[in-house]
Amino acid sequence: MKTPKRLQPLVAEGLIDEVVRQLMSGKEATVYIVRCGEEIRCAKVYKDAKQRSFRKSVSYQEGRKTKNSRQARAMAKGSRYGREMQEEAWQSAEVDALYRLAAAGVRVPQPHICHEGVLLMDLVTDADGHPAPRLNDIELSSEQALEFHAGLLRQVIRMLCAGIIHGDLSEYNILVGGDGPVIIDLPQAVDAAGNNNAGPMLERDVANLASYFGRFAPELADSEYGKEIWRLYQAGSLSPDSELTGRIEVEHRVADVGAVLEEVKLAQLEEERRQLYRAG
Repeated sequence: MKTPKRLQPLVAEGLIDEVVRQLMSGKEATVYIVRCGEEIRCAKVYKDAKQRSFRKSVSYQEGRKTKNSRQARAMAKGSRYGREMQEEAWQSAEVDALYRLAAAGVRVPQPHICHEGVLLMDLVTDADGHPAPRLNDIELSSEQALEFHAGLLRQVIRMLCAGIIHGDLSEYNILVGGDGPVIIDLPQAVDAAGNNNAGPMLERDVANLASYFGRFAPELADSEYGKEIWRLYQAGSLSPDSELTGRIEVEHRVADVGAVLEEVKLAQLEEERRQLYRAG
């Protein structure tokens, strides 16, 4: 096929030898199958911000690092330079997450290079060597659903142990490779320790998995793995081998109203002291 304009620099520099065909076009990028020497890989070409339908919510960007204070100020003001830096940070988030997760043993495509808005990475294939289908494109038995769900929960936990939350996990960004599910599409990846919305996002990702696989295995519908995983993480006791039950214990202790009121009274007295100190 004719080499798309965005891929021409990579062909010119010898990073890509041939563009085989377009694989898919989504809300944030177009993906092509390419040949790099003897290897068949995929090239993810990010769409211009104006063409994308995915909204870069501030809640996703919280906690992300910028190169310097000038860039941070520009991004906050929304200037042209700031928008360019915001776009670069959006793309870099996926590249950084893929490298970190691959190193941590999470089942994600192995990245190779990101050059001028094009991410070059391994092509995920099925057992016959064809491009792997998305999870939502295959039929599952109850047994398969339970197996895939359990395996993906382990991946979510391994991701969290590496400090990353997907933030948009669903059946649409999971490929079914020859040896099991592979997680893709991470430009909205969230820093677990630096984002105040991390807990709800983790729980939503896990709830999405339960909702989808619950179509094939109804017993998953009422599970509470997300809350359980987040509690373990907050307690500092989460590990890739943590045993899960899918249930959480709810404390039924009667609140000590007197103690609470005493705390409020002490806080009020402390504030009065501060006010008097300032006035003096």
